[in-house]
Amino acid sequence: MERVTLQELIRQASDLGDDSEPIPYQGVLLVTAAEKRVDKRGKFYLAMTLQDRTGSINCMMWKEEEWLPQQGSVIGVIGQIKKFNGRLQMKAEEISRNPENVVMSELIPAAPDTPETMRAMVEETIDSMQSGELKKLVREMLRMAGDRLDYYPAAMVIHHAERSGLLHHITDMLRMAERMVECYPFLNRDLLLAGVIVHDLGKIDEMVSDGMGRVQDHTRDGVLIGHLVRGVANLEVAGRNTQVTGEWLTLLQHMLISHHGVPEYGSPQLPKIPEAEALFLLDTLDSKMAIYQGILQELPEGAISERKAALENRRIYHPLYRDGAE
Repeated sequence: MERVTLQELIRQASDLGDDSEPIPYQGVLLVTAAEKRVDKRGKFYLAMTLQDRTGSINCMMWKEEEWLPQQGSVIGVIGQIKKFNGRLQMKAEEISRNPENVVMSELIPAAPDTPETMRAMVEETIDSMQSGELKKLVREMLRMAGDRLDYYPAAMVIHHAERSGLLHHITDMLRMAERMVECYPFLNRDLLLAGVIVHDLGKIDEMVSDGMGRVQDHTRDGVLIGHLVRGVANLEVAGRNTQVTGEWLTLLQHMLISHHGVPEYGSPQLPKIPEAEALFLLDTLDSKMAIYQGILQELPEGAISERKAALENRRIYHPLYRDGAE
């Protein structure tokens, strides 16, 4: 059976009545919640919440299984989607462990490249730097971030809120930064690229994320300190660990503390060197393009969105992008 997303199936099923023919489903889904319950007749049944990257649905299975799917596991499902008391619900007929051909990017919002591919790009960028001190600082910051960088998102909801979203944000900005240096060769390439790599690493201390890149909440550190100030503090530690002091360390710290650009966006300092200004502009551009992309993926061509708080409360139009359109 051809794979259809939950979003498409839910859209198809939205007009069903309680007595309508159900829509068949066969595929793999991620378990976000599961528990065994007892109905009024004393029979056990399985209640689950299942998802793919496009949506989620409540699922009931009236055939008792010996095993209970664990939160975060992937299961094979054969069943039907129908309406019950006016609400959409999946009724599972069979579920299976360890299904074949699982593609995690189809089940959870995830970066288009693998963490390994993006890490390799970051390492190649560091290798290409001329400054030995900046190399040391950046590598120490990555060491301090650890394996969490492989799956952490860049935000809870606004942009790159996906598994490996932080690496996605960093690598997209690295590509743009290389082009920016070509246009403005007076910029110090090493400093700008170093700033791109480390500018948001403090978010790892700011948010609580599971291995799927789903953020449950902000940490105490995130609420009281924030990733800009935490990033500067971590750089100070990295400087002590690598015995790097002086100009490079101070410039990189300035870039971190000013990369939101203006006080209204949380920057304690305005950018005061060209590389800091460039970092702010790259960060703003990449985050806004990610927001636009997410809106257009859900908005039909020719339609206008609701007001979007992340874009200054604007309503966004999805262009038709073809000749002859009116």
